[in-house]
Amino acid sequence: MKMKTLTGLMLAFLVGASVADAQVIVSERLPQTPPPPPRTGQRPGGGGRRPTPGPDLNAPATKYNYNELWKPFFFTKNGNEYRSADGNQGPKYWQNRADYAINAKIDTAKDEVSGSEILSYTNNSPQKLDFIWMQLDQNLFKLDSRGNKQVPLVGDVPVSRNWGRGQAFDAGDKIKTVKIISTVKGKETTVDAKYLINDTRMQIFVPQGIAAAGGKIKFKIEWSFVSPQYGSDRMGIRQTPNGKIYQVAQWYPRMCVYDDLEGWNTLPYTGESEFYLEYGDFDINITAPAKDIVVCSGELLNAKDVFTPEQLKRWADAAKSDQTVFIRKPEEVMNPASRPAGKSELTWHYQIRNARDASWAASASYVLDAAKMNLPSGRKSLAISAYPVSAAAGNKRATEYTKASIEYNSKKWFEFPYPNATNAIGIAGGMEYPGIVFISNGGWSVIDHEFGHTWFPMIVGSNERLYGWMDEGFNTFINTLSSYYSLKGEFTKRNDTTSLNQGWRTYTRTGLEPILSNPDNLKEANNGTLLYSKPSAGLTLLREEILGPERFDYAFKTYIQRWAYKHPSPDDFFRTMENASGESLQWFWRGWFEHTWKLDVSVRDVRYVDNDPKKGAIITLDNLEQMAMPVVLEIKTKSGKTNRVNFHAEIWERNTSWSFKYPSDEEIESVTYNPDSTLPDTNKSNDVWTAKK
Repeated sequence: MKMKTLTGLMLAFLVGASVADAQVIVSERLPQTPPPPPRTGQRPGGGGRRPTPGPDLNAPATKYNYNELWKPFFFTKNGNEYRSADGNQGPKYWQNRADYAINAKIDTAKDEVSGSEILSYTNNSPQKLDFIWMQLDQNLFKLDSRGNKQVPLVGDVPVSRNWGRGQAFDAGDKIKTVKIISTVKGKETTVDAKYLINDTRMQIFVPQGIAAAGGKIKFKIEWSFVSPQYGSDRMGIRQTPNGKIYQVAQWYPRMCVYDDLEGWNTLPYTGESEFYLEYGDFDINITAPAKDIVVCSGELLNAKDVFTPEQLKRWADAAKSDQTVFIRKPEEVMNPASRPAGKSELTWHYQIRNARDASWAASASYVLDAAKMNLPSGRKSLAISAYPVSAAAGNKRATEYTKASIEYNSKKWFEFPYPNATNAIGIAGGMEYPGIVFISNGGWSVIDHEFGHTWFPMIVGSNERLYGWMDEGFNTFINTLSSYYSLKGEFTKRNDTTSLNQGWRTYTRTGLEPILSNPDNLKEANNGTLLYSKPSAGLTLLREEILGPERFDYAFKTYIQRWAYKHPSPDDFFRTMENASGESLQWFWRGWFEHTWKLDVSVRDVRYVDNDPKKGAIITLDNLEQMAMPVVLEIKTKSGKTNRVNFHAEIWERNTSWSFKYPSDEEIESVTYNPDSTLPDTNKSNDVWTAKK
């Protein structure tokens, strides 16, 4: 998905001024008063009544309710045999599987893709299945689809990123046949299956059922569709001076996921939310005009059949080179000698394993280049870019960017699993698929973002249809680190505090839905905030302000490793982060993800013990809104010295105001809360106390 509303906050968190180590522990600083003698029957040594402070008559009015924020029971269900309470899979966790063998052909005169697939489906669930559900995503582009009918009017004109822009054409999937394949005594037979199509879903009935705990079935489906010109910014056709570019996605009937949480996941594809898919192996043959270059998810198995001898040599050279090597140069694109002679069509054979999807692009206008990627295990993979001559200048570093992004994330989080990583330039602004991304131009930000999706949701297979923040937000977060640490920080964005403060206010503005919302249940204008930047900012807060990088990174890696090629829910993420970091974070999940609560901490007062600055200062803070965070204070004394003081968020666990003794030895000139704006405080007007002149 294209990044639409990145606020640029994340990198500022990483490059902000470091916090001094000095911490004030209140219990160690307060003067010790001898306890009163015990009452009769009271055990000496601390068993008496604890002192209870009286009401603070000077405290301002507040919306903060610590009982509401810090209450237990954020998790509404216990762990079970499928999903454990610590965020891991349970001992009986199961997941179904879908393997595809697809033969497809593109007719560039009609803009039509036709094909047949053999779907091999394995039912690992404990339930016998009497029917299956499949996704027919191309039906979105029918003018009477659910998605088209809910496009809003803006100025009396329907406007959305998530449709076919009203194109009237022969849209939708044409299902020619659906057959069940059986093998009896070594002989394969087929029988027509009954099926029912409703909008973007197809239900196929299985009279004999699919047995539980490992039952298998095969279907043969023949289909075709005409490509939309603009396919919800995820596919379509781009016109170039040297020919059309086809970005082909959501192109074959795909299995819906059957899981332990929802059963069949059959929410229709309306264009707003993305996908939830089963893992399996793909064997794909794509027949296209011989003049076309075809790039696809996975490994090209028959390069000798589709490249010229010179291109084969360059292909082999690229696999050994850390520098970008041209396979087909810009000046060669219009030369017939740059394609194998003697055939009007060529078939490209690709294979990708343990993937949730596959997509491809084709064009006679493509320049092709590639370079080797070095992965932590010693394995090599290939970074590839395909782009038209008209976009060559804007994509000359696309392969370099791909290599840098993937090498960093592979070392940091989890190794890139695919044989190739291909940028395919076309009409889509930015969309991710296993081993291939569709973009309109190859800048660092879009390439880093789209290939960051390798980790979320290609490796960690969350339900994008319900929880878009679990892939877009997590990916946006890892982009902040890859941008900072890759290519010597060339694309690091440094933000001033004004930008940061504007960003924090954006996350709690009136009318904004919570992060824990179905993407289809959000205003489209809020997607950038709620799917991308706010969840990303939340992870940055966890890493930089709450847990610290070491504990956060370990917990986040644990989540990725546990749920690689599986289907985590939000609870699985929240529980893993808590258990692996050793920190209860229910207050944070509740305030940042479940609600849109604001943070407003004020520095109310500074007074001196016995009116003597040398005896220490009592500094008082107030929490005025519904959220809590750790506290960072910068204290500046009259001589110009500055010091930082930190408190964990737990000071707000049972307090609306907090006073502590600071060991001053001279007058304090100012106390500033959140001096680097790295905490999401929404009201800067009360963050600074200044001594009266």
